[in-house]
Amino acid sequence: MQTFADAAFNNDKERKDWFQKARKTLKKGNALILIRQMDEFIITATGERCKTMVAQRNYLLGAYREGRLNYAKVKEKKLPIGSGAIESLIRQVVNLRMKGNSKFWLKDNAEIMLYLRCQWMAGNWNNFCDSILASFIKPQTVA
Repeated sequence: MQTFADAAFNNDKERKDWFQKARKTLKKGNALILIRQMDEFIITATGERCKTMVAQRNYLLGAYREGRLNYAKVKEKKLPIGSGAIESLIRQVVNLRMKGNSKFWLKDNAEIMLYLRCQWMAGNWNNFCDSILASFIKPQTVA
């Protein structure tokens, strides 16, 4: 949305005001209203600004169609909507466990260990182990 605002407005105050209102609109669960407002700005735009605005609107529209903008439901479930939780998890999973003095990884091994750490941190360890054991008991047949 920031990129859209940068393309749509020349005035800093208008840009900031629109951006704040747009964020509130999304958090209230009114993504379609915001997309319609974006369309109104696109109609009057030309050149590169128009291309940028259309790309940003299309990204938002795609996210809406995929169900990634349902902030009201996320808030109702008291889940975090910011990136802080993800960044914290990356720090814990990757930086503290995978990196460090005297730790060297081959790419394939690092990817496997990272996947295993993610399973553990997500609380999926038992399901993950069960799926591994089940694959040994009932191996898939190749057609």
